[in-house]
Amino acid sequence: MALGGVATLFLATALAGCSSETPERAVVADVPAGERLVLQPSRIADVAEVGATITTRDMAEVRARIPGIVSELSVREGDRVRAGQRIATITDSRLGQEAGAYGAQAAAAEAQAARARAELDRISFLHREGVYARARLDDATAASRAADAQVKAARAQQGAVNAVAGQGAVVAPADGRVLRADIPAGSAVAPGMVIATITAGPPVVRLDVPEALGRSLAVGAPVTITGLAGRPADTAVAGRVTKIYPGISGGRLTADASVALLEPALVGQRVLARVDVGVREALVVPARFVDPRFGLHFATLVSADGKRASDVPVEIRPIPGTQTVEILSGLKAGDTVIGKAAK
Repeated sequence: MALGGVATLFLATALAGCSSETPERAVVADVPAGERLVLQPSRIADVAEVGATITTRDMAEVRARIPGIVSELSVREGDRVRAGQRIATITDSRLGQEAGAYGAQAAAAEAQAARARAELDRISFLHREGVYARARLDDATAASRAADAQVKAARAQQGAVNAVAGQGAVVAPADGRVLRADIPAGSAVAPGMVIATITAGPPVVRLDVPEALGRSLAVGAPVTITGLAGRPADTAVAGRVTKIYPGISGGRLTADASVALLEPALVGQRVLARVDVGVREALVVPARFVDPRFGLHFATLVSADGKRASDVPVEIRPIPGTQTVEILSGLKAGDTVIGKAAK
């Protein structure tokens, strides 16, 4: 019984040792023949993905100049407008009442002025006849001039009120397209409130660049835009950075990119932009050296002694416009890989 127990224990230990070597043999194989590549760092364009908006070079916010009620809004989003075109009317009933009051004052002043002129004519005649002294004529002349001045003051006040009422006309500052006009008629507005936003000029792509990347961004840098409405999601449109705005706000830098074939109807759309922000070193391999399987990517790595090969998972990033990929993790410089076509 003791010898049988020792034999059983020895057999179990041997089987356990064999089972521990099985996973290693599953991933290690003889080195297959085929194209080999030794990984070496190479300099590539450093491409950053940033948010962007389709807009125009010029954008104006049309604001209310007086308080009141929006009695009319004659445009909607997407409408084309001309410079000077009335797009809304703001009415303040108090201005009409004030204009009427100053009009009544002007009428009363004119009546007083007419009476003063008639009195001046009568006193002038009597002065020439020697009835009134010169002092009486001077008083009448001064009274007539004061009445005329009161008429001018009342008319000026009435004109000022009418001028303020005229500021209720909201006009477009330039030819362009209405991007926003979301205040309905009948709404109460205050001075400075935005009534509409109008874009003018050719469409551009406005980039929202993080502050850390702003130092590497330069005018003329290539830009690729994807996600344009009406086009396949993977369709890319190329352009270049044309302007970098000075100053940083909220940790973000603003820049404009000129892209061909942008339509004004796309103004306001959010898109994804890839912009070159310099160069950097990376491990780049042809795509044929990476094998996608089950949602992962694998590369065939040759051991340091060149006698074994194993599949290792790698994280990659395709390089747009090329048949190459960047190895982000899983391999390092100096490793030797074999192309999947040779497997």
